[in-house]
Amino acid sequence: MDEMKNKLRKSFQDLAAFTPDQARKNRNIRQASEEFHRHRQATEKKSQGFSLLRRLTAKRIELLNPTGGRNMQTTRKLIGAFAVAMLTVVIGTSIYQNHRTPGLGLRPTTKELGTPAAPPSPPLAKLLEATPPVVGGRVSAKQQPGATTTPQRALRQNAAEPTQPAANQPVMSAEMGKARDSLADSASVATLAKKDLALPAAAPAPQPAMKAEAAGGAPMAKSVASGAMVSRQALPLVLGEAATPSYQDVGRDSFEKFASATVHNVTSEPVSTFSADVDTASYAFVRRQLQSGLLPQKNAVRVEEMLNYFDYDYPTPTSARQPFKPTVAVYPTPWNGNTKLLHIGIKGYALPVAAKPTANLVFLIDVSGSMDSPDKLPLAKNALRMLVETLSDHDTVGLVVYAGAAGVVLEPTPVKEKGKILAALDNLSAGGSTAGGEGVRLAYGLAERNFKKGGVNRVMLFSDGDFNVGITDREELKSFIEKKRETGICFSVFGFGQGNYNDALMQALAQNGNGTAAYIDTLNEARKVLVDEAASTLFTIASDLKFQVEFNPAQVKEYRLLGYETRALNRADFNNDKIDAGDIGSGHRVTAIYEITPAASPAGLIDDLRYTKEEKKGAAPATGEYAFLKIRYKLPGESRSRLLTQPIGTAQEYRNLAGVPTDLRFGTAVAAFGQVLRGGEYTGSFGYPQIIELANGAKGNDPFGYRAEFVNLVRLAITARGM
Repeated sequence: MDEMKNKLRKSFQDLAAFTPDQARKNRNIRQASEEFHRHRQATEKKSQGFSLLRRLTAKRIELLNPTGGRNMQTTRKLIGAFAVAMLTVVIGTSIYQNHRTPGLGLRPTTKELGTPAAPPSPPLAKLLEATPPVVGGRVSAKQQPGATTTPQRALRQNAAEPTQPAANQPVMSAEMGKARDSLADSASVATLAKKDLALPAAAPAPQPAMKAEAAGGAPMAKSVASGAMVSRQALPLVLGEAATPSYQDVGRDSFEKFASATVHNVTSEPVSTFSADVDTASYAFVRRQLQSGLLPQKNAVRVEEMLNYFDYDYPTPTSARQPFKPTVAVYPTPWNGNTKLLHIGIKGYALPVAAKPTANLVFLIDVSGSMDSPDKLPLAKNALRMLVETLSDHDTVGLVVYAGAAGVVLEPTPVKEKGKILAALDNLSAGGSTAGGEGVRLAYGLAERNFKKGGVNRVMLFSDGDFNVGITDREELKSFIEKKRETGICFSVFGFGQGNYNDALMQALAQNGNGTAAYIDTLNEARKVLVDEAASTLFTIASDLKFQVEFNPAQVKEYRLLGYETRALNRADFNNDKIDAGDIGSGHRVTAIYEITPAASPAGLIDDLRYTKEEKKGAAPATGEYAFLKIRYKLPGESRSRLLTQPIGTAQEYRNLAGVPTDLRFGTAVAAFGQVLRGGEYTGSFGYPQIIELANGAKGNDPFGYRAEFVNLVRLAITARGM
């Protein structure tokens, strides 16, 4: 018996000294089995004559032969102890094997790689002690409190593994799961209160790790070693589980449906009228989709917003009284040798720093459960911090949030109290439903109470647009904002996230609120929109900017405007100052491109009428005009529009594409890309390779790398898959 104990003790000592493999484990079990049989035979030999009574009950044995009965009981106890010991060896070996299994996120031992074995992995308790506290750790609004997930289930869900593990793939033993749960359950646990709104406390100092989240917050457990608060959801990461995302919603991105602009006959429709658009949201969303390996849905692509994303070297006006100086050009179409492009560009007057008016800004921030994602509320907060740094000390900032209800977090506060503003931002966290309509009402009320006459008064919405409580009807919200814009308060929107992004609503609110619409997918985009282009985002130099182009039927047979489908106006709207149109900020650029078919070109798509011969209403002037451009706008504070005109003729024409200025050629490449992403109805065989070649030859001065990034996006589109 002593010999058996010594061998068993040696087995336990050797367990930590080497990494057992399957063959060695089988050999140990076989040796233990042989020892068991030898011990049994030796015991039976010592109990001579007792084998005849082996079938009797234990009580009969004790009555007939008390000494033999006691020997048998002792033998049975020894056998039971030995069996338990062997079971412990097997379980311990299994646990040790699973601890080094690469399938659970830990690296294989160096012995498996053919090098001397590294020291064994530390015990689970040591791993938990070494886990750093989670600062600001957040729990999904979708996560059910108390729910547990085994590492195998997490691996299948997050790594798309088969439901059943492979035959040779080790799985986590029950003992490991119990060990993890017992360590977590034995720690002190605090349950966070459920809150719809995470309003800041009286003290402005932010609380890094104890912010309230969505209804049904997850419990927090203290670290075994340090006592720091650690999210229970951080525990699976110790065992190699994939992190559970805070919020996921796929397939609910909403965009306004519209058909691509069609071809018009100059004889029957000689005039084209549209509202200016300086928004850039479409380009940023398209970029995000392509960088995710997906082609954007057709309605997410608005050609004019892709064009206006880039800076072009148009002449800058020198007077605020005439804030625009048009740039026009006519040149060959890269995708159709029988048509030409008519390029129109303007750049707004750039306000000097000393002339910038005081700003009254109200940040309206969505803190609902759908914003509980790193690319939503946390990104919005970082973007706002950067914006606050660009404001002057005399500007004021108010803060309104909404989730299941709306509330004022910060009354209008001078930017010179920057610490108070930043602390209020830091204390925001996401959770609850989305009462966006009530938030809009409250934000306008706050802006009205702090209205600055002669200054900038603007509500800035930061949201994914997922309104689901209170006023949710888009037309009702549009009507409300239309009435409020008469007070002189503009409304701009900044979209975040994907999967449930409501672009249709965000565009409608911005267009009817005399504001801009941008989409922020990265911190770099936030800096571009809110820092580099802060003046154009905040300070309006002209409102109700409208374009009207009249084509000369003697020179042009057909025309097609690239983009601006959602900005089209009736012909009579151009001279009606009651009709709202787009506003333009300090230094903003607006670009529009028409594809025109010359009168003598065989590329016309509209046949002549058989029974009615339409008469041409006039001949081209001696100088040869293609079209006549008219621009209407209102200066700030004025209700009567001003008119700017310019003829477009052969004097602005380039005979070959190589002679066209770099900026215009690059804009053409962007317009072609937008058309191809929308289906390429009019671009023929001109595809991604041709766009890349055209853009590469026209990148010009690219200090921030935006044009180089565009070329890479076109390359990504070649291999991107449909949604």
